[in-house]
Amino acid sequence: MVRADARETREERPGLLASHTELAAQEERSWVARLGVEPIRTLVPRRRARVAGVLRAVTYAPRGSSASLCAELFDGTASIRLCWTGRRAVPGIEPGRRLLAEGMVAGSAPDGPRLTIHNPRYELLVPKRTAA
Repeated sequence: MVRADARETREERPGLLASHTELAAQEERSWVARLGVEPIRTLVPRRRARVAGVLRAVTYAPRGSSASLCAELFDGTASIRLCWTGRRAVPGIEPGRRLLAEGMVAGSAPDGPRLTIHNPRYELLVPKRTAA
């Protein structure tokens, strides 16, 4: 059970009791906000969008299937899938890389709502600094 004084401290000083994941999301949201792009959580299908964030995962299509590369872009509010068809590799597309992407937002997949931008126009941004 959380004591009343602990709740007040958390409200007064957000981040004091936040998890590492919450702090990382907050950092990403503030970084993305400075770029003036749309938050991913506000996107709707069949509209063009300009988003930014950090790539959390990159998925390569297995050999023998049609060439494609998909990456999950996270901006601190939500994630969107970026897919390049006809490509097995895209220079600079790797987990942990920050980028700006633009394109038409496609709707959901059979397994549930999943926003995707196919063949986005993209710009690689300054890599995220890591602690030495």
